[in-house]
Amino acid sequence: MRPILLINPNSSEATTSMMHGILRAALPAAIAMTSETAKRGAPMITTPADLAIAAEEVLRIGIERADEMSAIIVGAFGDPGLDALRAAVTIPVTGLGVASLRLAAEAGRRFGVATTTPGLENSIAGTVERLGLTALFTGTRLAASDPLALASNPGQQEEELAQAVRACIEADGAAAVVIGGGPLSAAAAKLAPRFRVPVISAVEAAAIEVRRMLAVN
Repeated sequence: MRPILLINPNSSEATTSMMHGILRAALPAAIAMTSETAKRGAPMITTPADLAIAAEEVLRIGIERADEMSAIIVGAFGDPGLDALRAAVTIPVTGLGVASLRLAAEAGRRFGVATTTPGLENSIAGTVERLGLTALFTGTRLAASDPLALASNPGQQEEELAQAVRACIEADGAAAVVIGGGPLSAAAAKLAPRFRVPVISAVEAAAIEVRRMLAVN
């Protein structure tokens, strides 16, 4: 089998490395994978304008590399360029957003999203609607501080996300909570043991979905 390609649509090599490690651990050892980082755009996607630039990079990288790959994962929660790339290549393509939201909603489960990026709240709701999951969606809860400030303070980021997860569960009635962001995937792993409901890492969800798409156990 040819490798799976993880495209990081933001320009942070550190984020690529972190997501690569999480995805590698979530895939069988027999499945090869590689990662590539956007050459331009924001180091953290926080606005619709950032998503637009990221979408161009995803399409460029995906088209360039598709012939070498068995599947592609768009490594950002906003799934920039996902639909355009699916239309342009013949191999399976998924994204962190659609994969994690679908996983959260399995078996009719009510779910929420906890994230740090208020500028993408409407984008999240739009993805939920396109997937036909609005009736199960309890809403998005946001960390209190600026997303870029939190990115430089992992401890505070984890605690503020924990508060957002708690609000999803206790105030909104969510039975699963997605941590909404590729760069937040490490925090998701730390948060999961702290709660009685599933706390979903978007990167791990994408690993599950791509294995299903390729019929790999």
